[in-house]
Order: sequence, then structure tokens, then C-alpha cells
Amino acid sequence: MSNFDSNPFADPTDNSPFQDPSVTEATANSRGGLEEFNPFEDSNRQASNGSKTTPVAAPLPVKPQQQPAVMAPTSELPPSYTQSAAQPAVSEGAAELQKRQEELERKAAELSRREQQMRSAQYNTRENNWPPLPKWFPLQPCFYQDFAVDIPLEFQRTVKMGYYLWIVYSLLLFINLWIVLAYFAVFKGGNAGLCFGLAILFLVLNVPCSFICWYRALYKAFRSDSSFNFFLFFFIFFFQFIVTVVQAIGIDQFGTVGIINGLSLIGSGSKGDDKSGMIIGGLMLMIGCMFGTLAVLDLLYLIKV
Repeated sequence: MSNFDSNPFADPTDNSPFQDPSVTEATANSRGGLEEFNPFEDSNRQASNGSKTTPVAAPLPVKPQQQPAVMAPTSELPPSYTQSAAQPAVSEGAAELQKRQEELERKAAELSRREQQMRSAQYNTRENNWPPLPKWFPLQPCFYQDFAVDIPLEFQRTVKMGYYLWIVYSLLLFINLWIVLAYFAVFKGGNAGLCFGLAILFLVLNVPCSFICWYRALYKAFRSDSSFNFFLFFFIFFFQFIVTVVQAIGIDQFGTVGIINGLSLIGSGSKGDDKSGMIIGGLMLMIGCMFGTLAVLDLLYLIKV
């Protein structure tokens, strides 16, 4: 408050708070810094610093490399080879695949062979091979028969069964002829003579007729899938089934020996001292049972076809 009482005309710098030495020095420094400030000074310094070359340090001495460990001489041998557990399974699988491949190649070769045979058969006349007669025989084969060429694979067994049934029937007729001959030799009567004559006739006629009428019809039916041949086979083979049943019964007037004439011969032989009648009667019963078994097989085969 003393300043208000002072002389207004006195020196204003006297007793001024800005005349403090610290304030005066700070004000002088700030003014000098602003006046001396140059914004391009730092860039010049950086350019000058960049133009200076930095000395490169001398390379360090390189130590000689040591010899690799793999090149080091050693006297130890490598470990022996041991087969792992997975390798046998892999080898077995490869062997199985190889086996299947060989089987497929074999089947393909068989199919190509059959196809070639069928193609050649279309242009070339197939030579007859049945019945299998020798070359010097005066008669020659009359039919061509080859199951592997003519019959499809799924039906070959069926056709072969029919062929075997025909062979068995022919053998039974042949055996029947000899037993009827013994029957006629022992009992020289009207019935025995008639039975022997009819047995010869049935053997001569039934064997070739059964082969041509029903077996060849069966063969052609499966070979060419012919409806007519199937119908012919069913009709004739059913008729033969009936004939076989009658032959198993054994009637003298039908030319075969069987159950009826065999039992009658055994009965007449047991009353006398001649035992030959019982022996021939036993053989006649045996042939009758064979004809009966063949009749059952014929019926089963007819159902199968």
C-alpha cells in the first residue's frame, strides 16, 4: 500500500517486481532462444552426419572347421535289418491281391477261349463226337456233344445229370436182358419166352429212342433256350417215368423182371427142391428195386428241370 503513496513521476523501474534478477534472466534466455532458433539447422546436421563414413570393424579371425562327425572313421557296423510287424500284413495283402489278379486273368482267358470256339463253330462245321467210336469202326459218331461249349455254365450240371440218368437206364435194360435170359433158361414157359423177346426189343428200341427223344431234346433246350424242346422233353420224359414204374413192378408181358414176377418165382422155388428159382427170383427183385429207384430219380429230375 505504500506504493500508492509514492510519487507517480518517479522512475517506474524502481521497486518493480519484474526487475527481479531471476525473472530478468529467464526472460532474456527465452527471447534469445526464439530469436536464435533456426528450423533448418537440424536437417543440416543430419545431412552432415549422414555424409560421414563409419569405419568398418576388422573381420574376426576364422577358426578352422572341424571334420564332420559322419566322416570320422569308425569301426562299428550298422545295426542289422529287422522286419517290422506291419510289413508281414502288407506282404500278405499284396499276395492276396496277386492271387485274385491271377484268378481273374485265368477266367478271362477261359472266357475268351470259349468265345473263340463259339465263333469258329458258327463258320466251321463241327465234327460229330458222340458216340465216341474208334476210327477203325465201320460206324461213325452221329451227334456233337460238348457241355463246355454248348451249355451255359449254370446249366451244365443239370444237363450232365440227365446224361447220367440215361446211362443208368440203358445199363438197367442191359442187365434186365441177361436176367430174363436166365429166367427163360430155367423156366421154359410161355411167359418166360415172351418176357425174353420183349426184353430184347426194349433194349434195342428204348436205348436209342430215349437218347434222341428226351435227352437230345433236353440238350438242345438248354443250348438254345428252345421252348419247343423243353415241351418235348417234359412230355416224353414223363412218359418214360411211367414206363420205368411199370418195369419196376415186373410184368412178364412187359418184357422186364421186377417185384411181381420175382416174388412169384421165389414162391414157386421155395415149394420144390430146385434152389435156382429162388436165386433168379432174388435177382429179379434186385432189378425191380433198381428200376423203382430210377423212377424216383426221374421224378426228382423232372421237377428240377
